[in-house]
Amino acid sequence: MSDDRRRPPLQNRVMPTGEIVSHHGRGMLMGNRGCIHKPDRTLGVSRLRSKLWICCVLDWRGWRRDVMPPGRWTALFFLDEATALAAGHRPCGYCRTADHEWFGESWRAAQGLTARPSAAQMDAWLHAERVDGRTRRQLTREVVLGELPDGAMVSYAGGPALWTGGALLPWSFDGYGPPVRPARGMRADLLTPPAIVAVLAAGYLPLVHPSAGQTSMRACR
Repeated sequence: MSDDRRRPPLQNRVMPTGEIVSHHGRGMLMGNRGCIHKPDRTLGVSRLRSKLWICCVLDWRGWRRDVMPPGRWTALFFLDEATALAAGHRPCGYCRTADHEWFGESWRAAQGLTARPSAAQMDAWLHAERVDGRTRRQLTREVVLGELPDGAMVSYAGGPALWTGGALLPWSFDGYGPPVRPARGMRADLLTPPAIVAVLAAGYLPLVHPSAGQTSMRACR
């Protein structure tokens, strides 16, 4: 067993529901919401310090950083980009410039805007869609599964699931389970914010974990 497995994992793994939990599975992407940890590297009550929720690559120019530097930022980890999008994060404009611009252009097209929105404009819009300010819980909406674009995530059979190719793939920190074909017209609670669902429908293809198999999206490397 590796040293990493013997140590208790930090509470910085993000579920599609937006919950931040402890788990050994690091995932394939990372991000942050500002500094949300205490000096002892545990989380307090708050799950955000900024409206800027981003999703980044794990390796950028060989930089190595502490995942929880005091008072600076808290590194969060995602199975893949579909997970990050469901939790309300968007592509980082620094380490993922091309994806950030593609995402913004898809947002512009989806909303019928004349210009690509700024990061701050998208963050403000998303902030109103992802978290209930009173309960601090993720906002969900009931949808018809067949009307969703590939890459959206919903709550199904007590857990998150990825919608792709007309099927649901149950989500876990280790990857996706076998596809489940829902009944025609079936409804479910949507986890991915509506603005991001519109971005997916407009053509943005998120990075997905290889366990999803062949999809219309991009496989994480």
